[in-house]
Amino acid sequence: MYGFTIVENLQKIDQDIKREELKYHKKRVMVSKEFTFDAAHHLHCYEGKCKNLHGHTYKVIFGISGFVDDIGIVMDFGDIKKIWKEQIEIHLDHRYLNDTLPKMNTTAENMVVWIYEKMEEALKNDPNDCRVEFVKLYETPTSFAEARREWMNT
Repeated sequence: MYGFTIVENLQKIDQDIKREELKYHKKRVMVSKEFTFDAAHHLHCYEGKCKNLHGHTYKVIFGISGFVDDIGIVMDFGDIKKIWKEQIEIHLDHRYLNDTLPKMNTTAENMVVWIYEKMEEALKNDPNDCRVEFVKLYETPTSFAEARREWMNT
């Protein structure tokens, strides 16, 4: 059997823990967040089903690294969501991707680089030196394209 305790006295800042103890380390750490969106597209110069207009429920996973701030946070998950909603998803969700993305064949391989670049641009002046480590774009539950920082900067 597992025992449990009921917390009767919540830890208090400056009494039970000092502010300088909130930042436990000075290491680079990666946080991840995933999102989904629905969109339609078709591929040019492709022989197969995807040459026809069709749609997907895409899944995007971001890996963002940085150094923790004074309270031990690299980047608030809510801030990642805000960037996604305001700067990236608006071009993708319930859209015809061939119209809303830059001129490209709307392959997962092209789209994942575009998404990577949009997030990288949004993090450009981050105070915790946050940077995109990877973006994965799932077109189906078993098929994805990935962009990684080490590949993008070569």
